[in-house]
Amino acid sequence: MVWDTSPGLTMATIILRLVSSVIPVAQLWVGKLIIDQVVRAIQGRAVDPHKIWVYLAYEIALAVLSDLLSRAVNLSDSLLGDKFTNHVSLRLMEHANQLDLVSFEDPVFYDKLERARRQTTARLGMLGIIAGMGQQLLTLLSLLAAVVSFSPWFLVLLVAAVIPSFLGETRFAMLAYSMLYRWTPERRELDYLRMLGASNQSAKEVKIFGLGQYLADRSRTLFDRFYEENKALAIKRAVTGSLLNLLPTAGYYGAYVLILIRTLAGAMTVGSLTFVAGAFARSRSLIETLFSSFNNIAEQALYIKDLFDFFETQPNIASAPNALPAPRPIRSGFEFRAVSFAYPGSEQQVLRGLSFRFDAGERIALIGENGAGKTTLVKLLARLYDPTGGAILLDGIDLREYDVDSLRAEIGVIFQDYMRYDMLVRENIGFGRIQELANQTRVESAARKSLAEPLIAQFKRGYDQMLGRRFENGVELSAGQWQKVALGRAYMRDAQVLILDEPTASLDARAEYEVFLRFADLTRGRMAVLISHRFSTVRMADRILVLADGELVEQGTHRQLVALGGRYAELFELQAAGYR
Repeated sequence: MVWDTSPGLTMATIILRLVSSVIPVAQLWVGKLIIDQVVRAIQGRAVDPHKIWVYLAYEIALAVLSDLLSRAVNLSDSLLGDKFTNHVSLRLMEHANQLDLVSFEDPVFYDKLERARRQTTARLGMLGIIAGMGQQLLTLLSLLAAVVSFSPWFLVLLVAAVIPSFLGETRFAMLAYSMLYRWTPERRELDYLRMLGASNQSAKEVKIFGLGQYLADRSRTLFDRFYEENKALAIKRAVTGSLLNLLPTAGYYGAYVLILIRTLAGAMTVGSLTFVAGAFARSRSLIETLFSSFNNIAEQALYIKDLFDFFETQPNIASAPNALPAPRPIRSGFEFRAVSFAYPGSEQQVLRGLSFRFDAGERIALIGENGAGKTTLVKLLARLYDPTGGAILLDGIDLREYDVDSLRAEIGVIFQDYMRYDMLVRENIGFGRIQELANQTRVESAARKSLAEPLIAQFKRGYDQMLGRRFENGVELSAGQWQKVALGRAYMRDAQVLILDEPTASLDARAEYEVFLRFADLTRGRMAVLISHRFSTVRMADRILVLADGELVEQGTHRQLVALGGRYAELFELQAAGYR
């Protein structure tokens, strides 16, 4: 993935680190040569003074080169890290776009998504650590080659002293990941509580109902529980690590004793003493750093596994090879044949054996109490879900045989929980058909159809007005105004099937009347599905379907259903009584 991000920057980082890795041993060796020359001079032995200054010039040049290489490495790492973060973030967004809607409604999947999202930035340091480990390993090999040439025992002492510390850190890294993994739902709850406690969306109710202290106390309880568990692990890790770190110290000074003994016996020069002691000290430090880095990478690899687990999640709803394009025009319409649906992991059927036809050019309305399955039905129609039983046909062909994107392009939907994009007016409407976002004429036409045009005319910037309070110069709209903008997205689509889920829930009576006059006019000769609890709205449909507990219990026109005296007539009478 790093190579795919930028081959040029990746190669630059590798080459720079290769050169940097041999600088430390070269500096130590030049230092040895200088010291040996100085000692010879002190002892009165023949010395070429010119050599000392040449060696010093080499050491200065190596120091300058080391600094330049370090800055170049940091620059390369920084640029590569930024590109890599963007690359992973975009891949995550693109992959999420391919997944099924039902995945996002699954708490277990959502936890996985949350952990994956955190990894796009939280694991950025892993790149530098891996590259640094490669450089440190090469430096270590060059230092060890020099140290071992004096005595192989030095290598044994180094490795034996550091391994216990490494194994201890690895175990605690696993325990830390396990704890954070278990706490993912609670951490998500904390994020939600923080949002509720400090958000313009919740501020009014928090103040009116006095929820601030309750939210703070609930957050504090979660904070304290997490802190206590984390503190216990941190203390145990610190104590164990301190004890294990005594071993590397003992190994280092044991080797140092050996070096002194050999130097006093005349087997090594003073320059060799400083070289080997320096090389050994740096080797010990590098081994500790490498083991620590390896622990860090092992720990981060556990976290980054969540990212790859997310990328490995595949959608169930996808276009089959050689899938058919959606028919244009639709000739006979949709047919539900004994359609049932249950959410994954649930035994409760949301829809049970639903069978009906939805003919071309027909406008139908769905009526039923909350939880009757109305919104689920239209999500099946748009193939956001697939039935768990039965089949849905379009022009006599199973929906699963059509290309998914082609099918959805023919369906315009505005759900009751529509999005309020903190973006420009033109984007809020143009998102209905993203390919036509730059088509100002089409955007304005959609605004007229949804009756949002008079509202937009009030804005100084018109269609370039920022909506919402998230960004500078943004304008907040009322619920009814947002709904007109959302309706504009549905009309922007120019789809063969228009689905409006509670489209006037936030509108006043006059605005609702105007919207439905437009709706009746604009959907004439076009297929439309209307979900509403208002009987003044649904009576303009050609046919009304009454759902109860996921089953179709009645269907017909308003007059027919009132005359039938069943569920529809009962609900109609209850609503009508409220206006008397």
